Amino acid sequence: MEHKHMLILIIVPCSVAVLIVLLLVIYLCTRRREEIVSRDVETSFEVKERDGVEKDLLIKFEDGEDLTVYEILDAPGEVIGKSSYGTLYRASLLSIDRVTLLRFLRPACTVTMKEVVPVMELLGSLRHPNLVPLCAFYAGQRGEKLMVHPFYRYGTLAQLIRDGNGDAHKWHIICRISIGIAQGLDYLHTDLEIPIIHGNLKSNNILLDRHFMPYVSDFGLHLLLNPTAGQEMLEASAAQGYKAPELIKMREVSEETDIYSLGVILLELLTGKEPFYRKPNFDKDIYLPNAIQSAILDHRVADFYHPQILVSKTDDGQRAVNEDHVYEFLQLAVACCSPSPALRPTIKQVLSKLEEIGK
Repeated sequence: MEHKHMLILIIVPCSVAVLIVLLLVIYLCTRRREEIVSRDVETSFEVKERDGVEKDLLIKFEDGEDLTVYEILDAPGEVIGKSSYGTLYRASLLSIDRVTLLRFLRPACTVTMKEVVPVMELLGSLRHPNLVPLCAFYAGQRGEKLMVHPFYRYGTLAQLIRDGNGDAHKWHIICRISIGIAQGLDYLHTDLEIPIIHGNLKSNNILLDRHFMPYVSDFGLHLLLNPTAGQEMLEASAAQGYKAPELIKMREVSEETDIYSLGVILLELLTGKEPFYRKPNFDKDIYLPNAIQSAILDHRVADFYHPQILVSKTDDGQRAVNEDHVYEFLQLAVACCSPSPALRPTIKQVLSKLEEIGK
């Protein structure tokens, strides 16, 4: 009996000790697992920060080296344009005494930052005398995105055409603007390793300086938009008369669809009329290319351009314009607007012909 008591006195403490050790091991293992999970969460957050999702991101390009986040966000500005996917601001950067164009892209309309950054780096690397350069890109913590461009004080090509400015009817200015636009588009289509399709070419996206030198803006912007926003851009283009007839979805834009839009702009320049041509009697000729085709068949082409085009006033005086050149210009524009993409000229062919006509 005495031996049994001794055995109990030995076994019970040992069992308690083993139980305590097991509980301690379980506790330590649980703590270790919690620490690993915690570190994984922290690592995920840090990766997001490096991707520019959780903190401010500013990427600077040529002519934007002196910009700061504070200067961009604190700049007083005014709204000069709106669309379904963004807003344009004319902003004054006070510390460096510069007026810039800020393009705000709505967070709900853009693709992910992982997709946005490479596109911005590509667009920021492009430099051509007839393209509006991207000087900087800012992304904020709430998903807001800002593109920083130079500001051109002399407005858009659409404004020049619609405002009744007499300069819009001068043949040498029409040629200068047309050639400049074609040169910018030629760079995008042929001078890069991978061609960039503009995707939204229209007279409102052509900016001018005081010498009527054109600067193409908004090129490649569709690459930053999600499918819904991209389709809204396409629908707006269709409503304004710039959409090629074969184009159904924004992701299907091509060099040929850009050429169609360029053709519409050339017709605008020559006729001074809007792409969506409003006739008193609503019929099939509601679009400018269709109206011009009908005019050619009816031998009424002269009714569509201003008589002043045929009299060119230059620095050397006044001289008559060869009407054959005007007609060749019209034929080129009509060819660009061919319903068949295969029948449209390439941008190289367009540029070569415009330079020949403008001599």
